[in-house]
Amino acid sequence: MPIIQHLIADEFGSHVGKYQGRLKITKAKEVLAQAPLLHLETVTISSGGVSISADAIRACTEHGIPIHFMSGTGNPYAALYSAGLTGTVLTRRAQLMAYNDLRAVHLALQFAGGKIQNQASLLKYMGKYRKENAPEIYQELHWLSGEIIDHMEELCTLDFLAPREYYDIDDVRGQILSIEGRAAQKYWRGIKAVLPESLAWPGRQGRGAKDPFNSALNYGYGILYSQVQRAIVLAGLDPYGGFIHVDRPGKPSLVLDMVEEFRAPVVDRTILGMVNRGVSIEQDEQGFLTDKTRRFLAEKVLGRLETAVPYHNKRHTLRAVMQMQARQLATFVRGERDAYDPFLASW
Repeated sequence: MPIIQHLIADEFGSHVGKYQGRLKITKAKEVLAQAPLLHLETVTISSGGVSISADAIRACTEHGIPIHFMSGTGNPYAALYSAGLTGTVLTRRAQLMAYNDLRAVHLALQFAGGKIQNQASLLKYMGKYRKENAPEIYQELHWLSGEIIDHMEELCTLDFLAPREYYDIDDVRGQILSIEGRAAQKYWRGIKAVLPESLAWPGRQGRGAKDPFNSALNYGYGILYSQVQRAIVLAGLDPYGGFIHVDRPGKPSLVLDMVEEFRAPVVDRTILGMVNRGVSIEQDEQGFLTDKTRRFLAEKVLGRLETAVPYHNKRHTLRAVMQMQARQLATFVRGERDAYDPFLASW
């Protein structure tokens, strides 16, 4: 039996059950997939009409395996963890207290800075392979990446003023989001330049988008959200206590904060590579991704997380980097380190 670390149940009418030390996905009398609990790290249920047994849930909680639930369009709507994983107190108390002082401003600036620098790096990465055969696109990506990095000066100005003036995260959130938004406009302009014209991409659209590329991005982000949430919970943090994203019932604000560092190097890079290699993003008559495409996207994004990248003068998988970033965040809010440094992808 092959080693499966991430079990995905995405077929209507299927059932997840426990059988002799493994989880098995069945539909009628057909076995769709099975995975030994020994190697399993996550279970994702990404379709309506999927059932899961109480024995399977208990086995997952006993082995520390989270169960994530997301819609067919990639919108995470629930997660189930062992009560022991969410029972940490000291880190969560420190995290909530950090919201009321300069630690919150520092974290918001670092999350935004990591996002902006990784967007610029991805454009540079996409450009370096076009220097000879598409010099005009190379030049445009070069200019846009430079303009994106220019927005770091605005973040640095806020960071410089913070220790000298009374700053509250609520006072500077609007400025940070404005900087992020203007950088993102240039980033998506660069992404459009490298997409096949046949996609007829209308520009970046979030929830509800029906074009193939945006639909794939949104689904990929949903997979990434669940993995970031897992790292946050394992680090003892509260996924709902964010800093840039405002509090709202049911909104995992810290997940939305921390995911920004990883969007470009994990999801955007993966799906750009797919479409530029001619991989078809299949949709049904209503414009939704087909089961086959959703499964393929999930496998590719999860596979990308197993890629080794440079990190602190060593090489670690992106999944390990994500976990180390969450732990770094936890030690920062507890006052055990002076700063939080975002993950910066190489290009």
